[in-house]
Amino acid sequence: MIRIIGAGARPGQTLTEVDTFWTVPNLITVLRFLGIPLFVWFAATDSYGRAFLTLVLVGGTDWVDGYLARRLNQVSTVGKWLDPAADRLAMIIVAVTFVVDGLAPIWLVYAIVIPDLILLANSLILFHGSPNLRVSNIGKIRTALLLVGAPLLLLTRVQGFDQQWLSTLADVILVLGCIGHVAAFAAYMAASWRKYRTERASGTG
Repeated sequence: MIRIIGAGARPGQTLTEVDTFWTVPNLITVLRFLGIPLFVWFAATDSYGRAFLTLVLVGGTDWVDGYLARRLNQVSTVGKWLDPAADRLAMIIVAVTFVVDGLAPIWLVYAIVIPDLILLANSLILFHGSPNLRVSNIGKIRTALLLVGAPLLLLTRVQGFDQQWLSTLADVILVLGCIGHVAAFAAYMAASWRKYRTERASGTG
């Protein structure tokens, strides 16, 4: 799993951070997020097969943009906050859509939205914006689980795939994703407070 997460970097490669929005990975991130309204439309019109395919593409490009950022040496200042921000907003929209459509219980929204709201408030209070922390491996695994579990749950609404074992598998993956979301939240909170105290001690905060 760690090899997959860090894929794209060449052996001995030193990544340099570029200060521009116009990179291939950032454009893929934007295109990925534009797929979310399309998913909402398909789900609202009971086109679950198309909604499933849309989320599969969204989940796949979530890995692709990170791979290309390392492979093309196009890690950018914008991308470091744009990618996780797009992921979080997409997860919230998907979770709300699932609950409204009756695909998932309300706890899915609570497990995703409440930690993110607390993180947002924490960042604004301590740093007046983003604390610019690295996305942890737990956070990346959490995102992967949610982006696998959600399409699987949609697939159970497609004729021929409405089987109990598939529904159970989707539920298990989503639960693991939510647990990972809470774990990533706790780690991010701890890291942000460590950075805040360090900046206060050095007089840079």
